[in-house]
Amino acid sequence: MATKVVMEALSPTMEEGRLVKWLKNEGDQVKSGDVLAEVETDKAVMELVARGDGILKKRIAGEGDSSPVGTLLAVIAGADEDIDSLVAGASPAPSSAPPAEGAATAPPQPETPAQSQGEASTAPQEKEAAVGAPAPPAPPPRAAPQPPLPPARTSGFGAVASSPPSPQPGDGRRPRSSPLARRIASERGVELSQVTGSGPGGRIIKKDIETAAAAAPRTAGASGKGAKAPEPRFITREGDYQDIPLTQIRKTIARRLTESIGPVPTFYLTAEWDAERASEMRAQLKELGDDYKISFNDIVIKAVANALADHPEVNAWWMGDHVRHFNRVHIAMAVAIPEGLITPVIFDADRKSIGQISAEARQLAGLARQRKLAPEQYTGSTFSVSNLGMFGIEHFTAIINPPEAGILAVGAVEPKP
Repeated sequence: MATKVVMEALSPTMEEGRLVKWLKNEGDQVKSGDVLAEVETDKAVMELVARGDGILKKRIAGEGDSSPVGTLLAVIAGADEDIDSLVAGASPAPSSAPPAEGAATAPPQPETPAQSQGEASTAPQEKEAAVGAPAPPAPPPRAAPQPPLPPARTSGFGAVASSPPSPQPGDGRRPRSSPLARRIASERGVELSQVTGSGPGGRIIKKDIETAAAAAPRTAGASGKGAKAPEPRFITREGDYQDIPLTQIRKTIARRLTESIGPVPTFYLTAEWDAERASEMRAQLKELGDDYKISFNDIVIKAVANALADHPEVNAWWMGDHVRHFNRVHIAMAVAIPEGLITPVIFDADRKSIGQISAEARQLAGLARQRKLAPEQYTGSTFSVSNLGMFGIEHFTAIINPPEAGILAVGAVEPKP
């Protein structure tokens, strides 16, 4: 029985992933649990494992390709098994859409003869391809109203906000669409309000934009009214510039920045703290050897954790219609990496010594820079700390990590009379 290898949701907020490297070739024998490929999510580079035994019969996605969650990447099957019906229509367009923002992922449904791999259920487009016979186009389904869900957690800039059901063209509301679809629509001059989505709940996906863009020139020519296809928005001159594709983490950061600074009401407080005794303690510990070496950031995290334990109204999440106070203190610390920013979490920081915090912070920062953090290591924070003091920054404004109630921005330690 064949097994589909799909783009899995490898992080809580992942909508699409980039296939960094195939670790298995076509024709290789694989077993369930074998690592097939490395995938870049919005937070880290993670392993995609096989969910079945057999031979890697077909690799559909290429290295460097970005695909929405649920897209068919490869097929594992028996040596003599025919997989033509499974791969038909799977390339170049993705065969399934990412799950709707703010909605729970539906459990996989049993399939015959193929098994579905990963967390995302098989989309209608894939089921049609598996049968091997074209199906007549069906009207886009309308999503039933869903109760509001608590925001999902991310580490870069917080949660993906829940969204209302997707509107249909002509109802006056902004249509729901995936980030990839919005980008392609902007590049090709396609109006989202004129596109009918085929994803879950009428969500507009990449395939819908490509179909609309391909149909636009033919429609204009057939109208007989002299309509023109959308003109390119940019003029490319060789040598003037270079386009650098965004990594998944940069896409997430860009989205979270706008979400955080827009709807979140924010006010800023600035104060100086006398760090002389902390500096003396740090110097004394340093004299005891490298095993006792700590940073100012370690001291700050411990101090913040103790303060939050005494003031639970700050150790809290804003949940829309209520405020959630936490009995445990989990501090997210901002770590700069070449692709942007990620915030690994030190759990129960108020119950740990400065030495324990220091060792854990170094380990997490190392994993973050290698893009090797597991989802449980960068989700679940109750408060964040961002420190730019090591760069000589005296003061800066940090952006709140929704749904957290606050964030502490730490500047440089310097001598003053």
